Amino acid sequence: MNFLPEIEFADSHKIKNFQEEKLREQLSYLQQNSPFYQKLFIDNKIDINEIKTLEDLTKIPTTSKNDIQANNQDFFCVPQTEIVDYSTTSGTLGDPVTFGLSDRDLERLAYNEAISFACAGIQKGDVVQMITTIDKRFMAGLAYFLGLRKMGASVVRMGPGIPELQWDSIFRYKPKYLITVPSFLLKMIDYAEKHNIDYKNSSVYGAICIGEGLKNQDFTDNILSQKIKERWNIQLFSTYASTEMSTAFTECEFQIGSHHHPELIITEILDENENPVKEGESGELTITTLGVEAIPLLRFKTGDLVKAHYEPCKCGRNTMRLGPVLGRKQQMIKYKGTTLYPPAMNDIMNDFGNVSCYQIVIKSDEIGLDEIIIKLSTDNETENFVDDVRDHFRAKLRVSPKIEVLDFEVLSKNVFNPNSRKPINFIDLRN
Repeated sequence: MNFLPEIEFADSHKIKNFQEEKLREQLSYLQQNSPFYQKLFIDNKIDINEIKTLEDLTKIPTTSKNDIQANNQDFFCVPQTEIVDYSTTSGTLGDPVTFGLSDRDLERLAYNEAISFACAGIQKGDVVQMITTIDKRFMAGLAYFLGLRKMGASVVRMGPGIPELQWDSIFRYKPKYLITVPSFLLKMIDYAEKHNIDYKNSSVYGAICIGEGLKNQDFTDNILSQKIKERWNIQLFSTYASTEMSTAFTECEFQIGSHHHPELIITEILDENENPVKEGESGELTITTLGVEAIPLLRFKTGDLVKAHYEPCKCGRNTMRLGPVLGRKQQMIKYKGTTLYPPAMNDIMNDFGNVSCYQIVIKSDEIGLDEIIIKLSTDNETENFVDDVRDHFRAKLRVSPKIEVLDFEVLSKNVFNPNSRKPINFIDLRN
């Protein structure tokens, strides 16, 4: 099977016509099989035969995670007997939502990951070490395994954590790629240096990075990416995905945004009034899945604020590319006249080499205004260090948060919760 789909290298006009044909198929499927969308079409007097172009999508109301939480069963388009896997969202923005996958959905998921990994350069025969969970109803871990298997790569299923075992596996099986949360690479490097492991001469060429950002908006490396590459000269590939989309956007070798797969998903970037933003502007990513059988979604608002890039890529693809996530809409912080998102604060915390772990807590004060508390553990507990952190925030973001220094043993239990798929560096306690 070809894992470099021809449609991704077609001209933009052909890609649009292709997607509009797929959209009409999807609308017909929803009208026949989805209780939720059947009701939505009736309530809003929508004739799906009038939705012929991508621009016509604006005639249909958007869907949010709240809709799925309130009507989870009504989104299912197949009987329970046809569900072969249950997955849940990570719960970053509220209670997790259940997603069922049919056998065809698992095939689609495998294809999605195969073409995404191929985009990053993984080939048949490569050995790939998965430093991610495949259990706990985690769709992505299963998707990675299925995609690598489909494309003929070899998989080392290590799971997260335990640097000692990760290095043992690397030198035993010689993987070319890792799949991991990027901040864990720093822990692996720390362990290797403390135990005289010659990690710079390992087999690892690159890492497919999930869960945390690696780039600034101009595609330069952010602080986290810089800190990894300064110590370990490997390629780092950004990805963007979610359970709801059952689709991944992944960087190619030129690393100027994560490529869209037009055969799997339709994308819109919408402003506060749910109108398409102008080219070059950021807005909320809104998606329509294509080819999903069990729980297809139509104009689903992801909550992520992004900017799309449309100029052709040097890799030959003419697909849209997503830039780094600016932040999540629900996690926007208004602090003394300044608008902030967690990724900007993560960059500042990652700038401090002697911070072993941290957590950003947002809560409302007694008069309802947003308050920022930075909890951190460090081996430098001097008053000057706390002032340095506060001054860095003031210089970069024009805010001066409250700083709390905690023992690593205490804070790490909250940040590296075993029930979470990635570090919990942000907590929102606002109503």
